[in-house]
Amino acid sequence: MLIQKTVQLLMPHVDLTAEEVEERLEIPPDPELGDVAFPCFVLSKVWKKAPQVIASELKLKLNEGASGESKVQVSAVGPYLNFFFEREALTAELLQQVLADGFGRLNDGNGKRVILDMSSPNIAKPFGIGHLRSTMIGNALYHLYRAAGYEAVRVNHLGDWGTQFGKQITAFKHWGDLETIEKNPVRELHKLYVRFHEEAEKNPQLETEAREWFHRLEQGDEEARKLWQMFVDESLKEFKRMYKRLGVSFDHYMGESFYNDKMGAVVEELREKGLLEESEGAQVVRLDEYDLPPCIILKSDGSTIYATRDLATAIYRHDALHGDYLLYVVGAEQSLHFEQVFRVLQKMGKTWAEGDHCRHVPFGLMKFEGKKMSSRKGRVVFLEDVLEEAVNHARRIIDEKNPDLADADEVAEAVGIGAIIFNDLKNSRVHEVDFSMEEALNFQGETGPYVQYTYARTQSLMDKTGDVAVAPDVMINGNHLASDSAWELIKQLSRYPEVIRQAVRHDEPSVMARYVLDVAKKFNRFYHAERILVDEREERQAKMTLVAASGRILQDGMKMLGMKTPARI
Repeated sequence: MLIQKTVQLLMPHVDLTAEEVEERLEIPPDPELGDVAFPCFVLSKVWKKAPQVIASELKLKLNEGASGESKVQVSAVGPYLNFFFEREALTAELLQQVLADGFGRLNDGNGKRVILDMSSPNIAKPFGIGHLRSTMIGNALYHLYRAAGYEAVRVNHLGDWGTQFGKQITAFKHWGDLETIEKNPVRELHKLYVRFHEEAEKNPQLETEAREWFHRLEQGDEEARKLWQMFVDESLKEFKRMYKRLGVSFDHYMGESFYNDKMGAVVEELREKGLLEESEGAQVVRLDEYDLPPCIILKSDGSTIYATRDLATAIYRHDALHGDYLLYVVGAEQSLHFEQVFRVLQKMGKTWAEGDHCRHVPFGLMKFEGKKMSSRKGRVVFLEDVLEEAVNHARRIIDEKNPDLADADEVAEAVGIGAIIFNDLKNSRVHEVDFSMEEALNFQGETGPYVQYTYARTQSLMDKTGDVAVAPDVMINGNHLASDSAWELIKQLSRYPEVIRQAVRHDEPSVMARYVLDVAKKFNRFYHAERILVDEREERQAKMTLVAASGRILQDGMKMLGMKTPARI
């Protein structure tokens, strides 16, 4: 909110839109440099003056125009304008806004529908730790977009079609045992898939057999379809169990097979519009004008390819699901693929695919001990094993620190899984993550449990408020919250709407993760620097209002990330 106040102060004096001003505002790393800073570099070219001169001139204008009610003083340090807001005058106003209903809920989206393609595991393959990124990044974006005023829709584009199913059927026919598979379907099917590739290195005939089985599947062969359906049904049971544990749900499960009957129309439309050309026997759409390689639509044998399916998918999501924005939370290695698909849509005349309405939201690989995971080679770290270890670790710590805690199992589940989620989301999504169990389960420092413990601390204090009431309409005396630790915490809480906006603008959940971490740090500084449960009622009222506001923002921010918030740990 201090950001918005700064925008309002600057707008009459700069030739920038409110959004342009807001994007350039900074929070100084040192509080002595002000509460908010505006760098004047952007004005230098237009005003034909050095940025430090501009800063000095604007300082005079802003301070001259300030009345006693402005609650701000402006200084110039080099090219920066630094804004110092009056603590005692603004504290009560800021905390009232933080505690008010609807705080942290924006109207930026104006009800526009965002379709989020996320998670998308492959059928008959285990839910590995590598699937965590698309699932939890997508889930966090879902909550953030909803908070920003969009209608968000989660779609799971299951990998339930392709030549790998010919391999899976072949493996099942050679070495599968239905009774064994029914006991642990996905892991046993994965073992068969790994064995197929091991055996195929010694017996290439298996590859031919696999192609024949997939061809039979495409032609609707009864046995092939029955086996494929069994793989899908058993895998979905396992996936849904894992999603429930992660607190993730979907509005639609639409696998690749859903679009089998929709690709022909896409190919025909491309042909009618004269966009298909032959290249080495294949049918492609040339993208020379975009400096991109041709997008293959039909292989030389006439079969479709991923691009064909994703074109049909995008068109369905726009036309049938009425998506205004189509987001694909998929690994960075697919960046070229999506750029080609979006460009083909544009060449087809799909104006809704222009600008940022179709976006690939890439993320870096998750490796394990420096190695890329591979289901084909059997090098997979099962997510369930990771979650179990994290939950057990959390339970051991709880038993040591709070052996009488009620609902200890439920709390351990929330803390352990929260640790894994936060360990991923605190990193920028584009960065590669080398998964470390030790780092994920470190319950000290910049971790999920640290934030959860801080929230629990606020709730413990709230149980001891005594005779004071905490509510948005209860006025407080800001003089009791004028200390550095209290003011820094209040400023951080007031930034929550801008943080949501920034996270959505950049499709970056780590913005929220780093924010709640900073709230937790600033709250703990305030907690250790101040005596909160004082005898004097007015002072206790002010401090407990700040505690309540801190708890509310920590809880809401963690829910945005998909984390649970136990009140006792």
